[in-house]
Amino acid sequence: MSLSMGERIRIIRKSNSLNQVEFSNFIGVSQGTLSELEQDKYKPSIDAILAIKDRFNTDIEWLIFGNKNTENKGIFNLAIEGQELDLISLFRELTKNDKDEIVEFIKLKISRY
Repeated sequence: MSLSMGERIRIIRKSNSLNQVEFSNFIGVSQGTLSELEQDKYKPSIDAILAIKDRFNTDIEWLIFGNKNTENKGIFNLAIEGQELDLISLFRELTKNDKDEIVEFIKLKISRY
């Protein structure tokens, strides 16, 4: 199942550890407008789309259509599920040592399978 544009915008915002107020300031809309965009109540303006593209180096084809661009291997071309997004957000809150420990633990778990 393909993500909606609102879901893709939310992924970009969450992946950059921004709240709605911070993200909305970057793209030039109000927090209320951003909330409605993320809920797919309407589509963003071209100015907001270009601001997202420029500020967050997002593949514009993926942002608008959800299509994967094979030339760009950035994170925003990956389908990230809710649990993965939560994991990324939580991981970013850890210290470097804790992050290293988690990475080693994951490698250990994978090697066992």
